[in-house]
This record gives sequence, C-alpha cells and structure tokens, in this order.
Amino acid sequence: MPSRRRRSDRPHRFRRGVFLLPSLFTVANLFCGYSCVVYATRSDFDSAALFIAVAMVLDTLDGYLARLTNSSTAFGVELDSLADVVSFGLAPSVLAFTWGLWPLRRLGWAVGFLFVAGAAMRLARFNVQAKTTSVTSDKRYFVGMPSPAAAGVIASTIYLWPYGLQDRQSALPAIAMVLLPAFLMVSTIRFRSVKAIDVGWRRSYVGLILAAVGIALFVLHPRIALVILAYGYMGWSILTWAVGRLRKVPAPSNRRDSTVEVTPAPGAGE
Repeated sequence: MPSRRRRSDRPHRFRRGVFLLPSLFTVANLFCGYSCVVYATRSDFDSAALFIAVAMVLDTLDGYLARLTNSSTAFGVELDSLADVVSFGLAPSVLAFTWGLWPLRRLGWAVGFLFVAGAAMRLARFNVQAKTTSVTSDKRYFVGMPSPAAAGVIASTIYLWPYGLQDRQSALPAIAMVLLPAFLMVSTIRFRSVKAIDVGWRRSYVGLILAAVGIALFVLHPRIALVILAYGYMGWSILTWAVGRLRKVPAPSNRRDSTVEVTPAPGAGE
C-alpha cells in the first residue's frame, strides 16, 4: 500500500513542479533586477547592465514555459508584473542615476523617478488590457513600448560606455536616454511584438540566416550590436507610427472652392 501511494503521488508532485517552474524563472528575473541595483551602487556598470540583459532573457523564458506547460496562474501573472517593475523599472533608473544622472542632483532624481513611474503604469495598463479581449485582439502589437525594451535602451547605452559621466554638461544628454523610453512606455504607439515578426518566405531559411548574422555581429561587437538592437527597435516603431499618422492626415482643401452655393432653378419642384 505505501508503494502504491508513492506512485500515485508522483504525477501530482510532477504537476506541482511544472506549475512552479515559470515562477522560478520569474524569481530569477527579480534577482537579476536586485543584483543590478547592488552592482550599480558599487559603480560596476558593466555587470549591472548585463544583469538587465539576463533579466530580459528570463522574462521571455518564464512566459514561454507557462504557455508551453499550460501552467499560467493568476499568482504567476502578478509575480511577473512585480518582478518586471523591479528589473525593468527600478533597476534601470538606479543604474542610469549612478552612471550619469547624479551630477544633475535633484533633476537627475526626478528623471529617474519618471522612468520608474512610466514602467509601473505601463505594466498596470498591460495587466488591465490583458483582461479585455477587444483591446488585445491583435497579438502582434503592444500598446506602448514594452518595459524590457525600454530598459534595454538604458542598459545597452551604459554597456557601450561603462565609464560613467562625471560633470553636468555631459550628463544632460542622458536625460533624453531616460525620458524618451519612459514616455514611450505610457504612449499609445504600437510596438511590434518580436515573437510575431514575419520575415516572409515561410518555406525558406531567411529567418535562420538573419539569426546567424545577428549572432555573428553579437560575437564580434557585442556592445555595438546591443545598442543597434535596442535603438533600432525603438526608432523603427516611432518611424512606423509617424508614417502611419502622415498617411491618415487628409489633404488640405480650400473652403472657397469646396463650398459652392447652389440656387434652385426657377420653377423647380421640391
């Protein structure tokens, strides 16, 4: 009898372990955000920026595992959002402040806080929209810049120049590096989901070739490759939005030509 009970408990334990697996990746994501803050306060900006990159990978994996194992839970969704606020909101802002915003003093504090607030509002809006099928019907796009991509802009820039900024004049351009992604997160600009990008030619190896080229560039110049990926994704989305807005703007018309008075002919019936 005891052996039968142990055998019957194995599927239940395995199923419980499957449900915990995505949450373990989420906790690892949270640990990377915390480690980024610790290393940023120690002025080790190289390691701090890399922890954000690792957190981005873990954030992708926990969602993928939850869908693969069909083990998505309400607890896991809330835990993932809280971890993202730390890893892609608080950690990048602390990293940006200790790296280059600190010469601005109170202005640097305010800029960093705006990034944290933007990430928190972006995640809160995403959670609300996820419960509304009419808003999230098109899975190919995100409304507003995803918080991992916004954090990637800051992390890739600092990883490219990990020496820090030491004076007020050189710190002023860093404001745009932080504020632009912050405002894009709370904007209504649509950002294409990387998982839904279609390179065309479904029966060819174009996707694999592009991936091989990306890996080669990353191996040769990882710092430059990360900056190109982060800023390219942000710039392409802004450009696509701007072109779409220009196409929707109607051509200006002259009122004098468009409004013509029509007088009924004598004797015309109603």
